[in-house]
Amino acid sequence: MSDETRTNAPLDEVDRALLGALVDDGRQSLRTIAERLHVSRATAYARLDRLVEQGVVDGFTVRVNPEAAGLGTSAYVLVSVEQNSWREVRDALVQVPCVEHVALVAAEYDVIVLVRAQDNAALRSVVFDRIQTIPGVTSTRTLLIFAESRGEVLSFP
Repeated sequence: MSDETRTNAPLDEVDRALLGALVDDGRQSLRTIAERLHVSRATAYARLDRLVEQGVVDGFTVRVNPEAAGLGTSAYVLVSVEQNSWREVRDALVQVPCVEHVALVAAEYDVIVLVRAQDNAALRSVVFDRIQTIPGVTSTRTLLIFAESRGEVLSFP
């Protein structure tokens, strides 16, 4: 469903509780969640289907510990782009290996890219050989991440 056709109805108490349960532990079954919320399994499935269709839930994923997965070097790469080239640059950035996240921002730089690489040599290659060679990229600045902490992305009481 395209962004233009989505309707974002307000979330009610059951929707928020369902989302909260999934955020807490996405591996638990809808049957278990339905029992905990005191709703039928059919209601839980219908609610989740609606939340997916409306774009409230836009995917299901696993959080990977980058270091444990062999990606010991992480950095934010700040990217400046030529005016009106951000769409093409964004489309190219998401295709670059080791790029985890791309965000268009209103700041001194135009785009922030989260890169996770095996080591400093791999990071250098991603920045110099891949990101800086994308047409429309005018400059980059790399911020090496020394330590990370995860906050609660969304809280659903």
